[in-house]
Amino acid sequence: MPVVMNGDRPVPGWGINVRRSASGRPIEAIGDAVRIALVNNMPDAALEDTEIQFLELLDAASGEMPVVLELYSLPHVPRMERGEQHLANFYSGIAELQDSRVDGMIITGTEPRRPNLREEPYWRAMTDLFDWAETNTISTVLSCLAAHAGVLHSDGIGRHPLSDKKLGVFPSEKVMDHRLLNNAPEGMSFPHSRWNEVRESELASAGYDVVLKSPDAGVDLFVKKKRKSLFVHFQGHPEYGARTLLKEYRRDIKRFLRGERPNYPSMPQGYFHAASAKTLEEFRAQALDNPSAELMACFPEAEIAETLQKTWHGGAVGIYRNWLSEICARKNEAPKLVAAVRTEGI
Repeated sequence: MPVVMNGDRPVPGWGINVRRSASGRPIEAIGDAVRIALVNNMPDAALEDTEIQFLELLDAASGEMPVVLELYSLPHVPRMERGEQHLANFYSGIAELQDSRVDGMIITGTEPRRPNLREEPYWRAMTDLFDWAETNTISTVLSCLAAHAGVLHSDGIGRHPLSDKKLGVFPSEKVMDHRLLNNAPEGMSFPHSRWNEVRESELASAGYDVVLKSPDAGVDLFVKKKRKSLFVHFQGHPEYGARTLLKEYRRDIKRFLRGERPNYPSMPQGYFHAASAKTLEEFRAQALDNPSAELMACFPEAEIAETLQKTWHGGAVGIYRNWLSEICARKNEAPKLVAAVRTEGI
């Protein structure tokens, strides 16, 4: 069933299968839909791509389950004029979210500006939202930097810097049986893109259940019940599109050629075919011989993009289908519990 959007204006680039609530029709009137708030904190360049990624993932995972997706944004995330205008057109503020009722929430990360997350300008707003979610959602997903911020805020677990950026698609192994993995395919892999990590031993000591981990990328998926809500944490990005890592790699190369970073970026692991990797190595040799911003005009993006496949899609859909099913089941339990209490009181 197509995801239903709240509002009467389409977001550019979204698929034709997306339906929106009719103008003036309250979103609560759409049956017993599972209401999901997407709090999108990604930088301007990735803002709309992230909307599309989560929309397509939830659409594939929902099956026949009606799902309403609503867009929200945190204050104080650094934006340029175009990003601010996009938020003004299509997003609501956190105050409006906290005055509403949602069943689940997805909070994305963003590109860190400071080594200490507590010094980020949006830290207070983000942690206030974590606290609110503990008692006002059935389950909340924290993605990448948001996952790091969540465990730091709740349990004082700091992240550890990596010697190089963890970029690529990495095989993941099941650590424990969990309902989020019901009917999930074997041999799952997921994209990662980060400079830091939280460690399994520290998570376990604080009561987190590590569900998936990668021998090469570390912890993938971990969960913990926080008051009324199940918090689901991803260090990686199961929502990523087929070309997202290519775009990030290209962005980092561009930064090197502009002199904005000292070293040429490492190639994403487990992502490119052999022929594509060879082409990119040839471009790297040219860039190191003659590092200039003009060289980006020769970057073989179109050629490489045609070969990319979203190999992690089946695993991502399976996990999010189980997540939505869990929310739906918990949501349907609440009226039954109320009815039982009322009956016993007669």
